[in-house]
Formats: sequence, structure tokens, C-alpha cells
Amino acid sequence: MSDVETIPVIDLGPYLAGETGAMARSAAELRFALTEIGFYFIVNHGVPASQSRGVFDQAARFHAQPLDRKMDIRIDRHNVGYLPMRGDTLRTSTVQAVTRPNFNEALFVARDLPADHPDVVVDRRFRSANRWPANLPGFRKTVVAYCDTMERLVQKLVPLYALALGLPAGYFDIPFAEPQYKLRMTHYPQQDPSIDDEFGIAPHTDTSFLTLLAPNEIPGLSIRTQSGRWIDAPAIPDAYVVNGGQLLQRWTNDFFLATPHRAINRSGGERYALAFFCDSTIDWPIAAVPTTVGPDNPPKYPTTWYTDYMIQYQQRTYDLLADPDRRAAG
Repeated sequence: MSDVETIPVIDLGPYLAGETGAMARSAAELRFALTEIGFYFIVNHGVPASQSRGVFDQAARFHAQPLDRKMDIRIDRHNVGYLPMRGDTLRTSTVQAVTRPNFNEALFVARDLPADHPDVVVDRRFRSANRWPANLPGFRKTVVAYCDTMERLVQKLVPLYALALGLPAGYFDIPFAEPQYKLRMTHYPQQDPSIDDEFGIAPHTDTSFLTLLAPNEIPGLSIRTQSGRWIDAPAIPDAYVVNGGQLLQRWTNDFFLATPHRAINRSGGERYALAFFCDSTIDWPIAAVPTTVGPDNPPKYPTTWYTDYMIQYQQRTYDLLADPDRRAAG
């Protein structure tokens, strides 16, 4: 574990099988990955390849629809629904001045709350019902089942995060008993290689505690290492890419990294991506864990909550949801 210019691969098989010492070994590998690089791959994670491929098929099926049909479920203030091509601009990037909107379109799906759920009834922010496409039989069932699988995988990962931080393995069990999550089903058209400053997704850091990016045969993701060098993420069969984000930084007082990354589609064809962004339950206070603070290392961030943080991020990022004055200003 000495190469800080290569995304490490963590084999979860022994840990998930309950082998003696495997949990501690995986936690040590995760600690190295998140303090030195900010990204890692996981293999033998237990997610059937057929399940993720099925969701890729559904993503392509959704994005192949006419624009007006997709706009019927246009993204709303809860950040669920369809984000059209060039609908967001990553002005929050810390490593590049971003002026062009992202060259992608996406469908966002959250936990599938029923219409009579108390949070849905009162229109609580980021706790809405999903906006599902009409006339796509089987779409909802396939996507919800995948989100359920991703949630269970996150709940198997967070004990490793706890151990990697010197905490009891169960430290995150309650905060992640019903986590907030979003699945982003993204379509990246082929890009014009002559345009240097256009990105599928511009350099940015995620907001999440962790992000799970589904195995993808078509490359496009690059990450910025701590040396400032951009490296391409290889396409490893059946391996998920995992990274931390801004809220993980707050949880760990900057001990774990939120590494800038970008996506550019130079494949010569269409590219799709499935990113599962996950955070703690919506009411849990986000503050530095005890092992990351001390007399000589006070908290770097005030305690915050998911809703407050995401409202601010959404206002800065999603052009379709910006205030009218800013939209008019372009």
C-alpha cells in the first residue's frame, strides 16, 4: 500500500465471508485509500453483475425517449427527476474555473417513499416521492431493487469506515440505518475532442459521505491525485469505484479526502454511468467524529445537517433550479 498514484483495489470477499482478521485488513486498506488517494475499487462485493447491467439497460432505455417525454418529470427542488443536457454547471469546483455546463443528461432517483409517507405529505425537502417515467414497464421495479442492493452494500461498508477511523465497528450503524441516497443515471454523448474546456462532468468533488460508481466497460472517469496529476480510472470487470465527498470530510475533520474527479467521453459512442450517492439519515448531525479532533486539532467545520448543506449546493449547481435573476444573467 505505497502507490499513491494508483487507485487501490479492496477485495471484500474475505470480510463478507466472515474470515478471521479480514475486517481489520479491509479497514486498513480503506484507511490508506481514503487518506492518500480518496478513491478505491471494491471487488467480490456481492452485487450480481446481471443486476447492474440491467440498470444500465434501463438508463439507456430512459434516455432514448423524446425530450418532451423526459421533461414531463423534470428535476424538482427535492433533486429527483430528469436533468436535461447542460442543465448543471459545477461552479463549486476547487481545481478549475468552470464556465460551461456539463455535457450530460441524468435521471435522479431517491428512496422510493410512498405518497402517504408523512414526509411526502408535508412536502419535506429531499424526502419527496420519486418522479417516475410513464410508459416504461419494469423500469421502477428494476431501479428500486438496485437501490435496495446499494443501500445494503453501504451498510456493510460503514463498519470498515468506523474501524479505519479508530472507532467501534458499529459506530455508524444508527446514522446509516435509513440513509439518504440518490442514484444518478447519467448519459454522456460522445464529445467533440477539439473542445478543450468541455466536460461530461467538470472537475468537482462529490457532496456525499460515499459514492458507489457501478462497473463500467466504457472508460471516462479521471481523478486528480494529491500530487496534482490526473489519472484515468481503469475499467476493472465487476469492480465498483468508491470515493468520499465533502460531507465525509466534515465527518472526519479532513482526515479522509474528497478527491476531485471528472468525466470525459472520448469512446466514440454513448456512455452511461450509475452513481449512487449516500449519506446518513436526514436528521443526523454531521460533525467530526471523536478520533479526528483534539486539543491541537479542533473541528474545522461547524455541525451541519444534510438538508441545509444540499440546499446550498443545489442553488449553486443546478441551473434549472436557480433563482430567476441568476438564470436571466446567464
